[in-house]
Amino acid sequence: MKIKVEISKQIALVTGANRGLGRYIAQELLSRGAKVYAGARNPEMIDLPGVIPLQLDVTDEKSIAKAAEIAKDVTLLINNAGSFTGASLLDGEIDKIRLEMDTHYFGTLRVIRGFASIIEKNGGGTILNILSVLSWLSLNEGGAYSAAKAAEWSLTNSFRLELASKNIRVAGLHVGYMDTDMTAGVTAPKSKPADIAKIAIDGIEDDRYE
Repeated sequence: MKIKVEISKQIALVTGANRGLGRYIAQELLSRGAKVYAGARNPEMIDLPGVIPLQLDVTDEKSIAKAAEIAKDVTLLINNAGSFTGASLLDGEIDKIRLEMDTHYFGTLRVIRGFASIIEKNGGGTILNILSVLSWLSLNEGGAYSAAKAAEWSLTNSFRLELASKNIRVAGLHVGYMDTDMTAGVTAPKSKPADIAKIAIDGIEDDRYE
């Protein structure tokens, strides 16, 4: 049975919140009354009034552990941090392919493992993983990104089952082209990240799976 999530009562952590969609999601959460930790590898880059800057590198377990010691009241986790190298699976640099997987798959895995017990202790809550339409399909370039996002989608579905008994709901948001730094060279139509942020939080509020 679906429940209505009261955003104003949530303590949220948004990874990759210093720019792009992450910043807009943090802003949307603030506007609805939530307390927001804004995670970033370089927290001095966070310029959104009202959030609590938090040093958080999703590729570094020690960084995640330190963040978990500070943000002990989290009930809503949004895994937004990402990377895009444009690497091809056939002839791209292995280090770039590894970075995509380490950020999107293992990074999301690390953060969820670091915060699931915290969310459970706080009575349960929600995890939203920012995915992509490229979780479902591949283009002629950037195959490393598509593979990493597909893996993250599978992780999302597995965690949904595993965490249900702990009263933690897990959802995925599959994003198309947005007008952010990552798509600066794309000439196709793009969504406004502020609109996507609203859709994301509406989805959490309505307890949607995807």
